[in-house]
Amino acid sequence: MNLPELGAFLRTRRDRIRPAEVGLPQGPRRRVPGLRREEVAQLAGLSADYYTELERGSAKNGVQPSAQTLAALARALRLNGDERDHLFHLAERPVPPSAHGPSAHVQPALLGLLDRLSNTPARVITDLHETLVENDLARNLLGKSPAHRGPAASFVYRWFTDPQARERYPPEDHPHHSRVFVADLQAAAARRGRDAEVTKMIAVLRRRSQEFAALWDTHDVAVRRMDHKRIVHPTLGVIELDCYNLLSEDGRQRLLWFTAPPGSPGAEQLELLSVIGTQDLGITEGTAPEGLSAAESGSQP
Repeated sequence: MNLPELGAFLRTRRDRIRPAEVGLPQGPRRRVPGLRREEVAQLAGLSADYYTELERGSAKNGVQPSAQTLAALARALRLNGDERDHLFHLAERPVPPSAHGPSAHVQPALLGLLDRLSNTPARVITDLHETLVENDLARNLLGKSPAHRGPAASFVYRWFTDPQARERYPPEDHPHHSRVFVADLQAAAARRGRDAEVTKMIAVLRRRSQEFAALWDTHDVAVRRMDHKRIVHPTLGVIELDCYNLLSEDGRQRLLWFTAPPGSPGAEQLELLSVIGTQDLGITEGTAPEGLSAAESGSQP
């Protein structure tokens, strides 16, 4: 691992970003042209001390950034695809797929739009419904996304294999969501062609869920671009919202956000979300859903 070069690269990327670009106040007395180290650490979900060691390029404390850490830094520093790959090469980590998977590189255009949606729940997901990044309001509305790998990283997968995944939706709405998820997955599978990730996921879902298998065999297909949803919030009750999707050019990532007509009960409930803490969905981060084998979940020992 080339720690000095890694540190120098991080430092130069930090210097070029202005606070306003990532939703931070400019402040009257900034001594650096770009972001402070602690600001990068905050954006990436790291401790300031850990990030400082990375940027200093010191090996004395055994700094070995994981793929998840590198992906978080790439998002925080708004790296483009080539820069993201370079970061992984410097850290001597395998470069993950650019468009999908839990460590996917969020497309800068979608990330920039997400930054501007500070007053509405929003997240960027893959075409397999793996959450890549989300804002605080999305976590307040839907609960924090569990840190799964493999097929279980997909909300569609959890929808058909883990009953807890459906708890935020009224039971009478479940059949509709099941149909929408499967039709959207049909489109993603065709777009990806002979992709091993989606092929494995579909095979396991057909084996584990009779409901999924029956819907898959209808061959209905429809890319989800808009839907009306009712969300069961632990504190606010049922919230009726419109859910919109903005797809990337290749269709493999999408910006998803929730809104409601002005003056509606849903709009008033969204206003309250900003003062309500993130609710626990009862899913322990990093654990596989009940009955899911380690091989299927992709979780690490």
